[in-house]
Amino acid sequence: MKILVAGGAGYVGSALIPKLLERGYEVDAIDLLWFGNNLPPQVEILQKDIMDLEPSDVEGYDQVIFLAGLSNDPMADFAPGINFASNAAAPAFLAYLAKRAGVKRYVYGSTCSVYGYTVNELYDETSPAVSNYAYGISKLQGERGCLQIQDKGFSVIALRQGTICGYSPRMRLDLVVNTMTKTALTTGRIVVNNPAIWRPILSIEDATAAYVRSVEANFDISGIFNVASGNYTIGELGDYVKEVLDEELGQKVDLEIKNVQDLRNYKVSIDKAMRVLSFKPKHDVESIVRSLLDHREQFSDFDNPLYYNIEVFKTLQRAAGARLEKVTV
Repeated sequence: MKILVAGGAGYVGSALIPKLLERGYEVDAIDLLWFGNNLPPQVEILQKDIMDLEPSDVEGYDQVIFLAGLSNDPMADFAPGINFASNAAAPAFLAYLAKRAGVKRYVYGSTCSVYGYTVNELYDETSPAVSNYAYGISKLQGERGCLQIQDKGFSVIALRQGTICGYSPRMRLDLVVNTMTKTALTTGRIVVNNPAIWRPILSIEDATAAYVRSVEANFDISGIFNVASGNYTIGELGDYVKEVLDEELGQKVDLEIKNVQDLRNYKVSIDKAMRVLSFKPKHDVESIVRSLLDHREQFSDFDNPLYYNIEVFKTLQRAAGARLEKVTV
């Protein structure tokens, strides 16, 4: 089977593609390489904007996985227009091209952020998606654009992912468990902005497993699936990170509890993914932190802007603005 991964050189793709290669799949990637290239050398990379793709670029592939687009609220808030183009229009356009090219399945990397604020309810895939933020709205539009063209010959699976955390060859330190671990290692304390807020957390190992399960599912299966390793309050996350670091480092890490307002609050049921895709998460917050500690030599330069998506994005946008100004002056 031949698979094309859009955004394949990113945080998830850099962990997923080696897993797909291990299972005997032929894998190529589309990526503008904003964050570098940490993929195995046999992976062919097409450096092309998704909106500039042509049908010939996706011909010959059995499945397409969409991991591209802007990845979080700070990026979406910084450039809302680019966010909607990247997270809503681009995945739908690529799905359209893929279907025309004879691709059998399209897997869209969505997010649980689409649920917005859910108080204390456990949301499943039939629950209302009412995010009021640019990122969540755009990801929901991307879902709908892809799913509306699925049929018997074109399977579409949308994975609504919890906040992914853990080590990847293309590392990120702007994700909650990763950030807490980094802050503890550099300052000796963990900042909890609002201990009451709920988040579904997804270890990167469980995330890659969800994509493998989707790729290997029966082609009759389509739809939306929540995937997470578990639901936690932010206060719980701080406690778990502290416990592991206190034990592993042999020194006490302090907790700083704040009460910053956050209108994003959600926890999700993964029963459908377990039942239909046989997705069975194997990791928890403690194992995520231990994996980060095991690999910390690979990302010990904690101030490297490549580990923070918004910093790279701002630099790219400023450079693009400067080039445009030079052309128009």
